[in-house]
Amino acid sequence: MILLKLIRESFLFAFDALRQNKLRTMLSLLGVTIGIFTIIAVSSAVDTLRNNLQKSVDKLGSNSIYVQKWPWVGEDNFPWWKYMQRPVPKLRDFEQLSRRSQTAKALSYEISIDNRTVKYKSNTVDGAQIDAVSHDHDKTWNFNFQDGRYFTEIESRTGAPVTIIGADIADALFPDGTGVGKQIKIMGRKVTIIGVFSKEGKDMLGITSDNEILLPLNFAKNVIDIESERYNPQIVVRGHDNLSDVEVESEVRGLMRSIHSIRPGNEDDFSLNKSTILTNQLDQLFGIINKGGFIIGFFSVLVGGFGIANIMFVSVKERTNIIGIQKSLGAKNYFILLQFLIEAIALCLMGGFIGLFLVYLGTLGVKAAADIQVVLDISNITYGIGISVTIGMLSGIIPAYFASRLDPVEAIRTN
Repeated sequence: MILLKLIRESFLFAFDALRQNKLRTMLSLLGVTIGIFTIIAVSSAVDTLRNNLQKSVDKLGSNSIYVQKWPWVGEDNFPWWKYMQRPVPKLRDFEQLSRRSQTAKALSYEISIDNRTVKYKSNTVDGAQIDAVSHDHDKTWNFNFQDGRYFTEIESRTGAPVTIIGADIADALFPDGTGVGKQIKIMGRKVTIIGVFSKEGKDMLGITSDNEILLPLNFAKNVIDIESERYNPQIVVRGHDNLSDVEVESEVRGLMRSIHSIRPGNEDDFSLNKSTILTNQLDQLFGIINKGGFIIGFFSVLVGGFGIANIMFVSVKERTNIIGIQKSLGAKNYFILLQFLIEAIALCLMGGFIGLFLVYLGTLGVKAAADIQVVLDISNITYGIGISVTIGMLSGIIPAYFASRLDPVEAIRTN
């Protein structure tokens, strides 16, 4: 009860200091407010970016390996001339991997044809992304349908003239109804729409099916050279759920080296990419941003801490007579020390809560302006309050110690 009473009195003293010296206190709290705002705003922004990018990376699959010509992440002094000489993944590679792999749950051979125009009667869509895939594409990528279905095995094997289109293409070509069952012309051939992907929206990596037209690989094989480098062929290998990406990658590397007859000690002539490559790079980037924001915020909070310490020294001087009376009535040194220490913490908490409130207003503004769900969870709030309490303790400990060591007789005589 004594501790609760002490906390209550300390908060009342802090509020009284704020009320009596509004300008002085607010200027001192400004540093703490700006510091907490900076630290939590940067942390929240990083968490938001990480969450949105992670959603994009999750589409790639945490257990999927991408056999490609080029690596996703470059190194220092990137040897592009070496990668230029590499072959693109071939159908033979895909067939050999499909036959020999023990860790693969599914494999898909895929090509991309950019910026094509698609028409249906008087409606036109420019810049459509046409992808041609082997049958197990639905097992190596994650997507949903708002209408229709995926290719049957017979349609994939025979290269049937069927297609699945994205939601944006469906809305543009068929604004008055469903496109399933209708025919559109692609690469000079008529194809029948059998499905429409669910609306996704473009993520931060630009991965979306909204502007995609999906074709069976064997259909495209009759129209274009699907092994041409201009179509960026790749093999996607999704491992079994009980296996790690490292196990799947190790087997795929060994099989590809065997298929390409690469001798021991020689470099790979292919790249194995996976989502963890992106997440590791992003974690490094976000770590640097977090450190930068913390350093900037820390110095702001430090300046605010000096301001709080100044207020506390002034408060001790103004209340020296009261301290003497309290000690003459039996107040212990720790009681006086805690009284001023809690007052300093209370002042820092005020600045911290103002900073958190400003961050909250910022999240509402960003959501309203850009329709982005900003992350401001309990860990961010706890982080901000923890920093406020720490700065309050550091700022108030010396003034509180001086107050607790005052001689009661000399303190009472002080005017």
